[in-house]
Amino acid sequence: MFNKVVLVGNLTRDIEMRYTPLGAAIGSSGIAVTRRFNASSGEKKEETCFIDITFFGRSAEVANQYLNKGSKVLIEGRLKFDQWSDQNGQNRSKHSVYVESMEMLGSNPQSSGNFGQNHNQKQNQNYDPYETREAKVSQARPTQNYQEEKIKEIDIDDFDDDKTELPF
Repeated sequence: MFNKVVLVGNLTRDIEMRYTPLGAAIGSSGIAVTRRFNASSGEKKEETCFIDITFFGRSAEVANQYLNKGSKVLIEGRLKFDQWSDQNGQNRSKHSVYVESMEMLGSNPQSSGNFGQNHNQKQNQNYDPYETREAKVSQARPTQNYQEEKIKEIDIDDFDDDKTELPF
């Protein structure tokens, strides 16, 4: 089985930190992911999905230090299905994401700490989740084959059989 989620969006609230009795950090927040599309009528629409996310360990501490409400972030993690009964005895459920890695995107003037402009510019790369791996690989390939440049053509008619040894 494979359970992997990649989301790019903005945090909906500041990171809420708590610690286990053994001292492990757990950070909770939410992310808003907006999808823009053209409806069948030609009208431009957008749809926003709000998802709870949970950071663990050092990631939680880093997220708490550098991110706050409105921060743009790319997260990778696994989808978790939570079920519980509310105060009225009704069964409730929701999906959330347990973050395994994150990348801070863009600049956020509200952020605190030493998350400076140089780091923001480095992290603010145009991320296209729909770009295929093959497209990236083909862009990285040189236009001429590496080994073709090293091979010299030899015309064997230029060699005299008695005097010159063929190079192969």
